[in-house]
Amino acid sequence: MGSFRVMNRADTRQIALATPTGFLAFGFGSGLAPVAPGTAGTIASLPFAALIVQLPFSVALAVVIAGFLIGVPLCGIIGKKLGVHDHGGIVWDEFVGMWLVLLFVPFHWGWWLAAFVLFRIFDAAKPWPIRWFDRRVHGGFGVMLDDALAAGFTLLVLVPAMYWLSAG
Repeated sequence: MGSFRVMNRADTRQIALATPTGFLAFGFGSGLAPVAPGTAGTIASLPFAALIVQLPFSVALAVVIAGFLIGVPLCGIIGKKLGVHDHGGIVWDEFVGMWLVLLFVPFHWGWWLAAFVLFRIFDAAKPWPIRWFDRRVHGGFGVMLDDALAAGFTLLVLVPAMYWLSAG
């Protein structure tokens, strides 16, 4: 598999853009943002989410599940190539996590903004148990799992808020 050294910026860019695996893992290049690549990746996921949520719910859910399942080997392979378990530029997990949240949120800019902000907070802060899993579950599954959990935490806040605000 090659050495397990951490790549420099040029090597990382080469891996991200040279193969379809790298291109997807780096969120079509959004993960190469020099500052806050996770946030850049989450923003880049939104146009795809806008298309996904137009599908029948069962089809949209299947797309998100497929994205997760594809992400496990995808993120694992690129992480090994980069020599970093969860390299900040690998943002496919942000794509799928955001898609998961937006399946359950009204297609309205206010709800999407709230979803974006909360997802980024939970993904970056990694409260318990997200942090526990992040530290103990490695490889591509670990990369994908912490964002799926961040999506779950986001929904634990948004779904009651949607119910409460619609009850008035």
